[in-house]
Amino acid sequence: MTEPERAIIRRARIRMSLLVGTAVGLLLALVGAVAYTTLVAGQERQIQRELAWGAENGSVTGPVGCTWIIVLEQGRITAGPAQPPAGFPLRDAIYRVAAGGDREIVTVPRDGTVYHVRTQATDTGVVQAVFDARYQLADRRHLLWAFALAATIGVLAALATGLVVAHRSVAPLVEALARQRRFVADASHELRTPIAQVHTRAQLLARRARSSDRRDLERLVGTTRRLGEIVEELLLSARLAGSPDDRPPTAPVDLTALAEAAVAHESDRAAERSVTVTLSTPEHPVEVDGVPSALRRVVSELLANALTHTPPGGAIGVTVRCTERNAEVRVEDTGPGFHPADASRLFDRFHRGAGAGDRRFGLGLALVREVVTSHGGTIAAEGRPGEGATFTVTLKRHRARPAAPVSAAEPPASPARSR
Repeated sequence: MTEPERAIIRRARIRMSLLVGTAVGLLLALVGAVAYTTLVAGQERQIQRELAWGAENGSVTGPVGCTWIIVLEQGRITAGPAQPPAGFPLRDAIYRVAAGGDREIVTVPRDGTVYHVRTQATDTGVVQAVFDARYQLADRRHLLWAFALAATIGVLAALATGLVVAHRSVAPLVEALARQRRFVADASHELRTPIAQVHTRAQLLARRARSSDRRDLERLVGTTRRLGEIVEELLLSARLAGSPDDRPPTAPVDLTALAEAAVAHESDRAAERSVTVTLSTPEHPVEVDGVPSALRRVVSELLANALTHTPPGGAIGVTVRCTERNAEVRVEDTGPGFHPADASRLFDRFHRGAGAGDRRFGLGLALVREVVTSHGGTIAAEGRPGEGATFTVTLKRHRARPAAPVSAAEPPASPARSR
């Protein structure tokens, strides 16, 4: 499985876990809100009943120290049976009601609590009942803390459960991808031999054919060659994305030698197109750990891609350089370039850009990215319309120098590609 596919699966698992956690969190919040609202409404009704009874009967029904009765009789204000807290009674309210006003029900926040005050006229005068709601407020705080703790535990449990469920839910997708890879690898492997035979037979027929038939046979040769390259690309992609046991063996690979071999291999094609290819490399080998054939394909594909897009009289620059930790291969051309918005999509399989006409983005650049990411590296594309394009591959350097560096004697493939 490639790194982009693994990233997609990881994101799918995390997204499913977050969705489960969010759903459970919202459900707990809804339950908490309903419970809290019900509690507050019940407490408010109970408090008003206490105040109404106290105001009408002039006596305390609640706990001592929580309810106070204040009475205005014959112009005199008295409180009993206990002294009310500081700031009470509310004399202005008593005098307004005594002057013929309607009853007044207010709340007074003070000293870290809330006092509910009811002032109303009675047959004997004016009564003001005061209720301290500190115990009700404490009950509300305890309920909120309990729900907050329960919600936190519930959400964490939901996230953990979501991860397990997501892992099991995505497992069939992982298995399907693995089976797809195995099928592509098996099919590609089985197709290699018959395609090679058809290609060889077409070449022989082209050599023996009359001049009038040779053009059609040469097209057949080109078609079979391209078909063989696609099969090789699919096979390489499947092998790189397979299990560690199925992947090709790695070895120290000299990027300098790969670049020199690729430039030499494309020299005739560049001369035919009147394109100048320059190579800049360090004097010493620049080695990375990887699959030699796969990395050879990366360098040759980028150079072939540049040649395809560079017009006659243009120039291509191939640069190999290194830092203390990384090695870099850079291919620049003076072709038509591309819009910056298409930079990431260039590596999508069969992506078509604006103004591509009959050309298409094939498997080449998509395979290049798969190879690079499977080696723990990165690839970036930069360009602007009419200003050429630059592709940069960055890989980690090989730390230990081997006794016998890997040779790049095998000539790389040179299929024509388009961005």
